Amino acid sequence: MRILIPLPDHDFDVTEVAVPWRLLTDAGHELVFATEHGGRPPQADPLLLTGVLFGQLGAEPEARSFYHQLTEAAAYRAPIAWSSIDPQSYDGLVLPGGHAPGMRQYLGSTALQAKVAEFWALERPVGAICHGVLVLARATDPGTGRSLLAGRRTTCLPKYMERSAYYLTAWRRGRYYRTYPAYVQDEVTAAGATFERGPTELSRRGTATDDTPAFVVQDGNYVSARWPGDAYLFARTFAGLLEP
Repeated sequence: MRILIPLPDHDFDVTEVAVPWRLLTDAGHELVFATEHGGRPPQADPLLLTGVLFGQLGAEPEARSFYHQLTEAAAYRAPIAWSSIDPQSYDGLVLPGGHAPGMRQYLGSTALQAKVAEFWALERPVGAICHGVLVLARATDPGTGRSLLAGRRTTCLPKYMERSAYYLTAWRRGRYYRTYPAYVQDEVTAAGATFERGPTELSRRGTATDDTPAFVVQDGNYVSARWPGDAYLFARTFAGLLEP
């Protein structure tokens, strides 16, 4: 099946893109990447490759390895433009997250939101993780004018996670962890979604073999997750939605 992954030109989360790409590719699916103008490969948030503070708070080694593999993939090196997206041509849509300033290009694009709304109307599998849930919260149903997430169950980056990361790093990184003045959770809730917080977790991450710390919410054809620590379970759950 063909899966679409839209991205900003830079600053997306390493894990939230590389892990789903690796697992979905290994499952035999074709992944197509899209950036605003297309043609050039996007770049992940560099601090997540080197470490946000003293080499810490970045992506795990396996996710970094997957990302380096991804940068050699033909589809990643030649993304299509958002304007070229034909929603009917895809069987699934994955909306990754990230919090660095470059993410605003993707999270705030009304053109991309319109394409996402078209795909949503097809009732095919959609996955969103962390800040990626904002794309759905901001996109509207043309018929009702309401957010796509109105009345839907979802998770996203919880306020306690976003706030904790900001307080821990503000002395060195400023507002790096505060993409917008409003917390992601507050905006998603204001869109009319039923937010599910999940268990409190600040450090442990799910892995290829251990989902114990991970949390996702599945609501019909839609699956959401909170942060990079959920990426493996998120990718596997999304892959399950693609099965006949």
